Amino acid sequence: MSQLTSSWHFDLQESYVPVSHNGSTVGFCKPNYAKHIVNQLSELERVQKALHQACYDLIARTGGNSDVSEMVQRYLNNAERPLAGTAMIASLLKQRQQNLDLNNDEFAKFCDSYRLSIPELRAIYAGEEIESYQLSPLSRILGTTIDDLIAAWKGE
Repeated sequence: MSQLTSSWHFDLQESYVPVSHNGSTVGFCKPNYAKHIVNQLSELERVQKALHQACYDLIARTGGNSDVSEMVQRYLNNAERPLAGTAMIASLLKQRQQNLDLNNDEFAKFCDSYRLSIPELRAIYAGEEIESYQLSPLSRILGTTIDDLIAAWKGE
């Protein structure tokens, strides 16, 4: 007869520490993870405060009467990586350029060598629609298959 094992177990040697925010416990985790999580969240809070202050200073220096929170949100939206479409392909191209450590002119020549002309590259960066004949050069430039490129372009 086989022994049944329970899906429940406990380990008295395992310890967890509380993670708190503004005096309220928000969760429990292992000490090494807790330290990392708290450090990352504290850094995020610091960066958000710095962004808010920078937007406030920018508005004050230009004499504008814009809403600081609105400006902060606009900058945060601009910083998000697009998830589909031409903007996402342009983002992948910029990332590829950084990975290859090429300046703008060198990268344009690199793309041209794969049959994506400089005007076509500029059009992609400007957000114009990608034509089907550009998919093959783009896939070679980005080091991916055409099917994967199309899936990413469509946001799949």
